Amino acid sequence: MTDWVSISSLATAGGTLVLAVATFASVRSANRAARAAERSLMAGLRPLLIPSRVEDPAQKISFADDKWVVTPGGGGAAEVTDDAVYLALSLRNVGSGIAVLHGWLFSPERLLGATVHPPLDDFRRLSRDLYIPVSDYGFWQGAFRDPGQPDFVAAARVITARQPFAVDLLYGDFEGGQRIVSRFSFVPRKDDGWMGSVSRHWNIDRADPR
Repeated sequence: MTDWVSISSLATAGGTLVLAVATFASVRSANRAARAAERSLMAGLRPLLIPSRVEDPAQKISFADDKWVVTPGGGGAAEVTDDAVYLALSLRNVGSGIAVLHGWLFSPERLLGATVHPPLDDFRRLSRDLYIPVSDYGFWQGAFRDPGQPDFVAAARVITARQPFAVDLLYGDFEGGQRIVSRFSFVPRKDDGWMGSVSRHWNIDRADPR
């Protein structure tokens, strides 16, 4: 005799299983689509800083003590007085989102090669917010104001001797995420100016591309 109760139970169980598999596949597909949409959105907010173009206009930059320096396109400024060391660099944002600068770290030598980025706690916070628009130029600035500080002494020494040095910049998107550390070098020109170059970028909040 045909056991219709058992057959009905099996059919119900089979239908439930098929529905569960379909639901699982649909959820996985929706999750993949959501992740792809999120990646696309984040890529649209992502900045990337490099030295500005040589043909970009010079920028006149003021410091808190009414000191002014001029950074030419593709270049920087580095000046030493008895009371302060002034640093500035002309930058261009080649990413797809506004760049918000967070901090900086000075090195008295030009750092080349495959090195890791320094700890984020070592970076000096900026005293004012600096923003660089998409596909546009802007600047970074920093200063040492304590002649007894080791970085002041080291910076004054290399600038006076016209030797290359490096500055790491920490920045991210306008929401405070997608942080990047970019390593820039100041290279002395034949005149009294400085040329800017970039040697490496590190992603902080996501995997590096290399």
